[in-house]
Amino acid sequence: MALITADTKLCDIITGNPSTITVLNRLGVTLGVTDATVASACCDKKLDQDFFTTILNTYINEEYFPEKVMASFHAAQIVDYLDKTNAYYETVQLPNVERHFMLLTRHGQQPNSNLNIMFRFFQELKQELLDRINDDRKRLFPKVMAMANAGVASNVQVNSNNEESDTIQDKIDDLISMFVMHLKGEYDANLCSAVIIALASLHKDISQNNRIRNRLLLPFSDALKSAGNE
Repeated sequence: MALITADTKLCDIITGNPSTITVLNRLGVTLGVTDATVASACCDKKLDQDFFTTILNTYINEEYFPEKVMASFHAAQIVDYLDKTNAYYETVQLPNVERHFMLLTRHGQQPNSNLNIMFRFFQELKQELLDRINDDRKRLFPKVMAMANAGVASNVQVNSNNEESDTIQDKIDDLISMFVMHLKGEYDANLCSAVIIALASLHKDISQNNRIRNRLLLPFSDALKSAGNE
């Protein structure tokens, strides 16, 4: 997809990549966009147009990441976006996977079914993600904001190569592989597909947003550690 600019219509963004609906929601835009452009929507909702387009382009295009532009944003913008992202994982995506998974296990109770084992594996990765969200909320985000308010942000360098491995993504990959390669017994095919699609959607969202988290937010935390304040 071509890069999003001020003149791009929101309807074209959504129809071209429906997964951006969740990103737009976090940025304050809901469905029913008519023929509004990015510029008009940002003006109407008093949103930072550069931040708006950068987040969307980063989400859609894997290779896109304008470090100099991102470094100019205030930490509060990044924290607010990632906090809303975490809330979406917590209240929408994880419950969606779990709801379909529970229905699947109820419809697949056969002597040779391994669905219960797979569901327990999901519970483990769910708890790991919730623990990270809790750490963000109670420790990382407040400390980053405190640093930014104290002026430390001016000394933090954005690192385009700061790509931490993510065990949550790895576990989602592993769980999807379990379905593809090791599923046994009778099961509801539609519910099985719903679980896999929901897991794939969660994986994509985490992967795309980790670029923002790893390249911009975590350097603040690293600077804090270097200063001996954590």
